[in-house]
Amino acid sequence: MNSRPLFDKVAIVTGGAKGLGRAFAVKMAAEGARVMVVTRKDMDNLKETVRQIEDLGGQAAFFQADVSKEADTLAMAAEAVKAFGRIDILVNNAAVYDGITRKPFYEIDPAEWDLVMDVNVKGAFLTARAVFPCMKKQGYGKIVNLASEVFFTGSYGFAHYVSSKGGIIGLTRALAVELGPDNICINCLAPGFTDTEASRGLADVNKYDTSKTPLHRLEKPDDLTGAAVFLASAESDFMTGQTLLVNGGRAMH
Repeated sequence: MNSRPLFDKVAIVTGGAKGLGRAFAVKMAAEGARVMVVTRKDMDNLKETVRQIEDLGGQAAFFQADVSKEADTLAMAAEAVKAFGRIDILVNNAAVYDGITRKPFYEIDPAEWDLVMDVNVKGAFLTARAVFPCMKKQGYGKIVNLASEVFFTGSYGFAHYVSSKGGIIGLTRALAVELGPDNICINCLAPGFTDTEASRGLADVNKYDTSKTPLHRLEKPDDLTGAAVFLASAESDFMTGQTLLVNGGRAMH
């Protein structure tokens, strides 16, 4: 019997080209899952994620999709089933974060607000809808949504992003009620400020003040992967609608 917690499971990881998405995909593959990684435009890096999984001896496929478009998410789910026969896990990691410039809420372009909401909230809604028929038929599934510490603390100049992560927590709680009868668990993973390519485009991570973080260091992608595997595995089969904050204790919930 294989002892890896995700052995023979099939996972879809959106936003899988780099950063947290790549870390989740590689870790899940290492724990036995067959993984489909998804991105909207960064195909070279997405293929690199697949290469890293295959170098570990894992199985992976890639798919280009804009999660804010229903047709793309339905095609994504169909391709995962075609490639691997089923869908057990969905990690909703895709989000607009990289390239956002902090500014007062009254200076945020409404078009930028719509983009953040379309990808960060509507995208999670559409991907969950897309995988639901397969999970319902199986009578089992795990959905892991990415929220953020900023929902609990607020963050200046980030009104749309903070609001979108609040929306994710609300969506998770609502879907937990609806999906429970089909034995589908849906939970949130909420990281703090993490050293990724996107974060480095937003700020100088080397100057991040860790004095308010009890563990006194900056979060790395690998700090989150164990929690993601837990939420995706049978170890959390009686946990749904919850938000797990992994941020070194900077905010406590």
